[in-house]
Amino acid sequence: MSTEAFCDRKNFPCGVTRREFAWEMGGGFAGLAMTSLLAGTGFFARNGFGAENTNPFVTQSPHFATRAKSCIFLMMNGGPSQVDTFDYKPELRKYAGMALPPDKNYINSGGRQVGYLTPNWREFRPGGQSGLLISDYFPHVRRHADKLAVIRSCHADSHAHGSALVQMNTGMPLIGRPSLGSWVTYGLGSANESLPGYVVMLDKRGGPISGQPNWSSGFMPSSYQGTLFRPQGNPILDLRGPQHLDRQAQRRQIDLLQELNESHLAARPGGHELQSRMQSYELAYRMQAEAPEAVDLAAETEATLKAYGIGSEPTDEFGRNCLVARRLVERGVRFIQLYSGGGHLEETWDAHESIEKNHGRHAAEVDLPIATLLTDLEQRGLLDETLVVWGGEFGRMPFSEGKDAPGRNHNPYGFSMWMAGAGVKGGVAYGETDEFGFQAVKDRVHVHDIHATILHLMGIDHELLTYFHQGRKESLTDVYGKVVQGILA
Repeated sequence: MSTEAFCDRKNFPCGVTRREFAWEMGGGFAGLAMTSLLAGTGFFARNGFGAENTNPFVTQSPHFATRAKSCIFLMMNGGPSQVDTFDYKPELRKYAGMALPPDKNYINSGGRQVGYLTPNWREFRPGGQSGLLISDYFPHVRRHADKLAVIRSCHADSHAHGSALVQMNTGMPLIGRPSLGSWVTYGLGSANESLPGYVVMLDKRGGPISGQPNWSSGFMPSSYQGTLFRPQGNPILDLRGPQHLDRQAQRRQIDLLQELNESHLAARPGGHELQSRMQSYELAYRMQAEAPEAVDLAAETEATLKAYGIGSEPTDEFGRNCLVARRLVERGVRFIQLYSGGGHLEETWDAHESIEKNHGRHAAEVDLPIATLLTDLEQRGLLDETLVVWGGEFGRMPFSEGKDAPGRNHNPYGFSMWMAGAGVKGGVAYGETDEFGFQAVKDRVHVHDIHATILHLMGIDHELLTYFHQGRKESLTDVYGKVVQGILA
């Protein structure tokens, strides 16, 4: 007779699985004895059982004192060109039209044609007292040069958008890992029980080509995954309940459902997904009142809307997203990610056809809103406690894709990102690429190092923040990753 057939719940309440049957044998004394033995060896403490927080609404203490309470990650989907934005290379003009030196031709070009060295398409000019060189694609951001720490020596492991985006968001170029925002929320919890701790706002042209895994919670409970917000109207689809159901009736329904779920969970301890579902119902109920207000810009002054470029093209959409991000930071949301560029190819920063046409379009959409976001955060005293990160999944090659071809191919070997705000040293450039901007050669910074630095600035030790999964303590930075000390204030 099978265990399932023997374990009829109506007559013998031992459960419906073999594990439950074994656990319940002898009135549960076998399980009790095993628990005592494992606890005596330190198994539970060592592997985090009973210590993991599965409630994202409980505020957690950071590992050490820090300024940052929130992070806004500005993701330039498609890969902006470092040599045209934040990494000036005068040698490209000197050797324009020439082939890349033979000693660098072993680098994979992703199967696309290797053309000729091509100089920056727009001029670089110094900004602020630091004189940090920033191109004319970002004249408004250049006004904040003294706030920026530009990391010019970033490198990643994938040449393809999908896997590179997943790596920049989760640390690995493979689907199934928790995203950076999930780790931050898991480590710190939320400061507002009526809003998600982790919010993602996509470009109206579409999301990244690798989709939901970029803001997934992976093997963590789903309560830590990113919540998609829309900047206008109902921020979340189907957030409002049916018109015939008032708040009191809805509250009674949720209370009954919670009671039934708690009864079910009590007989099956450790059911993280059911726990997450229960928390999501409760959060959705509370968000019905607070989330629409968080994205309602009616209370903002006309001057603020104009400063963000709202109501004007091409800045309206990204300006709204940046202003909503500031409002979410004010309300205690831990991690907000804004995407510029959606879909594929020229609808993103993927400038294969023409750098000037592509970057001219996308930079014009985001330059003013980003600069205003930095100004707004500073004026409200929020920049000291908000970390702002800018970057894409990789950079672009310093050469064209062919003769008379004004575009550039993907480049994971050397690219630029910048950080500003809480705990960041402003007006500095860290690391270097070679003379052509081709690959990182000095103070190289891997994606794991970027993540370790972001977590550090949020008060989290990346080596201590772990999640026990399939017999292993998993972490965002896996077995390596170092904090970039050179950009810390």
